[in-house]
Amino acid sequence: MKKLAVATAFLLMTMAAGAQQQSNLKSEFGREFQSFGDCFHGKFGGCAETLVMGKPLHLSLGSIAPQNGFALGPAFSHEVNKPSVRFKINSDAVVSINQSWRAGFYLKAIPTNWFWTGDTQPVLNFYSQATSLNQLFFFGLGPNTLKANRSLYGMTETVSGANAIIPTKSPFSFYGEFNVRTVDIRGRHGQSSPSIEALFNDATAPGLSTQPTYVQLGERLRFKPKLPHRITLDYSAMLQHYHAVSNSQFSFRRFTLDFNHQIPLRKKDAPSQGNFASSRGPVEITENAKPDIKDFSWNTVGSLGFRTLIVGSVASNGSVVPFYFQPTLGGTDINGEHLLPSYSDYRFRAPNLFLMRGTFEHSLPWVLGVIGMADVGKVTEARSDIDFSHLRHSYSAGMTVRAGNLPQLYLLFAWGGNEGSHVIGYINPALLGGSPRPSLY
Repeated sequence: MKKLAVATAFLLMTMAAGAQQQSNLKSEFGREFQSFGDCFHGKFGGCAETLVMGKPLHLSLGSIAPQNGFALGPAFSHEVNKPSVRFKINSDAVVSINQSWRAGFYLKAIPTNWFWTGDTQPVLNFYSQATSLNQLFFFGLGPNTLKANRSLYGMTETVSGANAIIPTKSPFSFYGEFNVRTVDIRGRHGQSSPSIEALFNDATAPGLSTQPTYVQLGERLRFKPKLPHRITLDYSAMLQHYHAVSNSQFSFRRFTLDFNHQIPLRKKDAPSQGNFASSRGPVEITENAKPDIKDFSWNTVGSLGFRTLIVGSVASNGSVVPFYFQPTLGGTDINGEHLLPSYSDYRFRAPNLFLMRGTFEHSLPWVLGVIGMADVGKVTEARSDIDFSHLRHSYSAGMTVRAGNLPQLYLLFAWGGNEGSHVIGYINPALLGGSPRPSLY
C-alpha cells in the first residue's frame, strides 16, 4: 500500500503542476465545482455524470483484473491544444476490495500538421504504470491441466514506455512500441486453494523463482480497408521481442495474428411525419405520399462478427517463456478480454494460443441489447500443435447496454465445455475514457 500512497501523491502533484501551467485548467475546475454545486439543488443525474466522467477530476472505476475485485480511485484528465500538436493527459490511482491496486500516468500526443492531410493523424503514447494483483489463478501449463490443481499467486508489474501509431493513405497502418517491464511474483497464502509454490516449481512454472527485468520491443502491421455497406475487416500481424536483461534464458519472441470481420445490421427508418411534412408544401402531402430514398436514414442496430486469433511464441534452445507472460484462455484474461468464457479465469495457459469466435449482437428498445457468442480454441506448448484438433468450446449469451450505437456494458452467462458455467460482467474500457493501457503480458 506504500506504493499506492506514493502513486497517489504523484497523481496529486501532477494535477497541481498542470494547474500552474495550463491557464484553461482553472476554468475547467470552476465548471466542475459548479456541477457538483448543482447536486444541492436536486440535479443528481448531472452530479453522477460529473463524478464519473467529469474533467479534470473524476472517479476511475471498474474491474482491475479477474479475481481482484472492483477498483475505485481518483483520476485526472486534461487536454492541451497547441498549434502543431494536441496533448491528452490522464492519470489515475485505484484500489480494489482485495487491496490490489493500479496507478499510472498516460500522455497522448497527436500531431496536427502531419505531412499529408485527412482525418488520419499519427498518435504517440507515453506511459508509466504500476499494477499489483493479489490473486491470480495458475492451473499448470498446457491444454490438459486439471481444475483440481488450481493454485494462487500474486504479481506486481511495472510497465514504462511509449508506442506510436502511424497511419497511411492506404488501408495499412504501422505500430511500434518500446517498453521496460519489471515483474515480481509472490505466493498467496491463507486461502481455500494452495499457494503456487506448494504445487509447482521452476520446471512446471518457468520463472517462478526468478523474474528478470525486460526490455520489450514490438512492431505491428494493420490492414483495415474501407468496404461498402460499412463492412469492417480489421487484420493485424504483430511481432514482439522480450529481452531479459540479466538472464537470457528467459528471452523470447511472440507473434500475434488477429483477423476480425464485422458485418453491421442496419435498418432504414423514415423520418417522423412532422419532419417529412416540413420538407414539402401542403399540396404534396397526400394519404399515399411516401418519402424519397434520400428521406430515409440508416441506423446500426447490431452486427455479425467473426474473429480468428493466433498467438505463437519462439524461444531459442535453452530458453523458456515465463509463465506470467504466457497467454491464457478461459473466463477473462489478465487484460480483461473474455476468451472461452464458460471456463474459470486463466484456466488454460501456454506459450501458444488459437481461438475462433462468432458473435451476434442486436439492439432492443431503449438502450438495451442482446448478444450471443460461440468460441472454440485451445492453448498449446508447441507451435506445431496450433491446428483444428481437440478444440474446447464455449457459448455465451446475455444483455448489453448500448451507447453510440455500440454495446458498452455486458452481462453474460457462459456455458459449454465440461467444467460448468460462468457469469461475467464487464465494461467496455473505451467507455471510461483515458488512454489505452499497456498489456500485462
